[in-house]
Amino acid sequence: MDNLCIIIPAYNEQANIRQVIKQWYPVARAHAGQMVVIDDGSTDHTYEILRSQERKLPHLTVLTKNNSGHGAAVLFGYRYAIRIHADYIFQTDSDGQTLPEEFEDFWRNREHYDMVIGYRKGRHDGRSRVFVTKVLRAVIWLCFSIRVKDANTPYRLIKGETLQRYIDLIPPDFNLANVLVSVIFVKTGCKVKWLPITFQARQGGKNSMNGKKIVKFGISAVRDFRKINQEVNSYCEK
Repeated sequence: MDNLCIIIPAYNEQANIRQVIKQWYPVARAHAGQMVVIDDGSTDHTYEILRSQERKLPHLTVLTKNNSGHGAAVLFGYRYAIRIHADYIFQTDSDGQTLPEEFEDFWRNREHYDMVIGYRKGRHDGRSRVFVTKVLRAVIWLCFSIRVKDANTPYRLIKGETLQRYIDLIPPDFNLANVLVSVIFVKTGCKVKWLPITFQARQGGKNSMNGKKIVKFGISAVRDFRKINQEVNSYCEK
């Protein structure tokens, strides 16, 4: 049986985390896998809630680290999944915006692709977020000369061995880690399949990303993208 590891980063999600675990835990259990939630240095009661749930749920593993942003938490989880030799790694977020009911379509496609990734066809998270996605698509084209449908979707099933091959191309603590995973997989010619997903409004709590942070990360990302593109090109030429 293929070994599944579900990676979920969490920061100050005390309003959502119980429900997110309730939603996604049956997926991990059904596939005899592990649900790994990474507490990214939360300052509310997220970690305490997670530990109480961990004591009751054998397929739940809770990790904690100093706060360093969503991308770094995702990378932390990916590296953990690689260390435990996960055959497939699925990543989603802890805000309740994605649906576990849509997972099985991804799982059925796993053997034929290096990554099966969702694209947010019907979005309910606000026009500003949709605008950011469109701008990001344009920036990726300018920096990497490739087209990526929805680079930052928190709904992706990845072959562990493929991710292990490329993960060191992503800088440590890089805040747009999933964007680079998408870019690297497309740029290096990996087999990638896109499936439409539902994307709900945040179910509770506050989004830690605001307009000011998005602009700051965006400016930094353009600089980093150009440098990383050179590294990816060098890798492809080997």
